[in-house]
Amino acid sequence: MAVISAPTSAPATARARRRRSRRVPPVLLAFVLIPLVVEGFWVFWPAIQGVYLSLTNWDGVSAPVSVGLANYREMFSDPIFGTAALNTLIWIVLFGGLSAIGGLGMALLLQRERTGVGFYRGALFTPVVFSLVATSLIWQGLYQPDGLINKALVWLGLGSWQHAWLADSHTALYAALIPALWRQIGYVMVLYLAGLKGIDPVLYEAAKLDGAKAVQQFRFVTWPQLRSVNSVVLSVIVIDSLRSFDVVWSLTKGGPYHSSELLSTYMYSTAFQSLRLGYASALAVVIFLLAFGVIVTYLVRVFREDGQ
Repeated sequence: MAVISAPTSAPATARARRRRSRRVPPVLLAFVLIPLVVEGFWVFWPAIQGVYLSLTNWDGVSAPVSVGLANYREMFSDPIFGTAALNTLIWIVLFGGLSAIGGLGMALLLQRERTGVGFYRGALFTPVVFSLVATSLIWQGLYQPDGLINKALVWLGLGSWQHAWLADSHTALYAALIPALWRQIGYVMVLYLAGLKGIDPVLYEAAKLDGAKAVQQFRFVTWPQLRSVNSVVLSVIVIDSLRSFDVVWSLTKGGPYHSSELLSTYMYSTAFQSLRLGYASALAVVIFLLAFGVIVTYLVRVFREDGQ
């Protein structure tokens, strides 16, 4: 009796169909690879070049001369670097903390749809549209000895408080901080508004039924639900803090006597005024490591809490 063998074409056809389904379309590859190449050329390659230049002594004209870690060792004995690092830390704490608190507070006040709330949202977000240089020029006029701020103090009967805000080493850094906050709070407010809109109203209804007051609702409902938004806000704040250059340079150029010097302004003056591009590249690497370290540390902690 003859045994009829099962056809083998069906499994082969199924395997061929699976291989075709796994094949990535060329258009999709193009959409992925082209941006990756552009990003690598404009971002990653210059970053690698910056790390290399930080190990050299280079004036931007002659060939770089390798000096190993000499630029990084010099930072420990550089008093201006110490001042810039301390000012940058103060800037991160104040700029980050006040912009986060102010942005969240404005978002909580303006999250409900009421008459005129759109006007206030737009007014708070308007400074974000301005460039920091334009913002700095506006505030530079306000800070002048005969500017609006000193005139307002006289009008309020506080003439003794008049001050040369940008020319005093004790107030220059904080005077430059206010325009940066004026612009940043509106941006952070928009981020928190988006997060608040995504919270399920059922959670608040359940909290009210349990007798939770407004503070308890914020603590146990709003704040936990904003965890992902907080990660974004922290990343934005740290990055913006470390690259806050325009407003300080336009107002004080790091002065007087380096009292408002930040790592970003010191890096710029070292590179393009002193023409020490190797040392400036080392400063850029330090700025990158600070931003990367803070953000990664926070994100790791958040992911661990989510996994528990």
